[in-house]
Amino acid sequence: MKILALEPYYGGSHRAFLDGWIAKSRHTWTCLTLPAHHWKWRMRHAAITFSEQLAAIKEKNFDGIVCSDMLNLAAFRGLAPQPIARLPVVVYFHENQLTYPDEFRTQRDFHYAFDNFQTLLAADQAWFNSAYHRTEFFEQSRAFLKKFPDYTLENRLDEAMEKTIVAQPGLPEIPTGAREPNFECPHIVWAARWEKDKNPEGFFDAMFQLKADGFPFRLSVVGESFRDSPPIFDQARKDLADHIEQWGFLTSHNDYLRLLSSSDIFVSTAKHEFFGISAAEAILAGNLPVLPHRLAYPELVDNQPNLLYDGTTADLIAHLRRLTEDQAFQQAARKQQAMAARKLDRLRWTQLATNYDQRLQSLVEKAR
Repeated sequence: MKILALEPYYGGSHRAFLDGWIAKSRHTWTCLTLPAHHWKWRMRHAAITFSEQLAAIKEKNFDGIVCSDMLNLAAFRGLAPQPIARLPVVVYFHENQLTYPDEFRTQRDFHYAFDNFQTLLAADQAWFNSAYHRTEFFEQSRAFLKKFPDYTLENRLDEAMEKTIVAQPGLPEIPTGAREPNFECPHIVWAARWEKDKNPEGFFDAMFQLKADGFPFRLSVVGESFRDSPPIFDQARKDLADHIEQWGFLTSHNDYLRLLSSSDIFVSTAKHEFFGISAAEAILAGNLPVLPHRLAYPELVDNQPNLLYDGTTADLIAHLRRLTEDQAFQQAARKQQAMAARKLDRLRWTQLATNYDQRLQSLVEKAR
């Protein structure tokens, strides 16, 4: 089949998902993409821009469309050339503009949340990257729609739920194998965007306390930083200098995977996460995950108790101590990590692309 991909925000997890699927897909893809910055403007203009681009290209003989939640699909279907506007569409929800934590933005603009709602209604299928994400989106959408004075449209959510599925993002080929963690001086990795919603303060508070207590550890802090990244990073780089193995963004994903192959423990302190690709990659690479018992993380590791902490700094410290001092806890954690890795192994693109290709083909055939 010939598939048209529309990605208004071609970067990060959006790019990884599209590139990973296409690389292993049996279908033929044509991609229209826009740069991964100015996300609000991308959501506003992408439908118009893509419609103009499609009017100018010769290829019009597509079988279906895949787009992300950054596209206002309802607007696109109203503006695109009719042969394309009528094609069956899958929208992939990497995130949404309704449930991103309020405290990390100056002010929520509900117009973008309503764009997501319209896109959901306009799609033939909506794929969510985790069950947690789908549940949260529908619960909060219902509460959101109830705020309107009349014609609240809540009944449309019931109809829309029937065309949703959970479709976890694919993972790259990561060398795996049993290896002995270094519990005497563990190499700890924190890998996330350097922004408030990833809660770096909670992580570094734990590291500061462990250093003060004489707890031996090595530390790698990676992820993309920005001009307005929290100042805690500058403080941590200075105060934890004698523990640091790697600091800052790794431009090559292969370099990041090499880092994971040499580290022992992956820690997340996130307050906002719809799936947890970094954690999934770390688990596949053999790291023991230490994840907060919230968001999509329990789903990611099947609620394994020795891989989760209660989300507080105090329990993160206690959990890391148990990993290094309690042999029974270590053994249980290693067994649970191996179970989580076997589950995540099924998400490699070499296996997952075939599944998603078939889902897409079934949708197209049903629409004919």
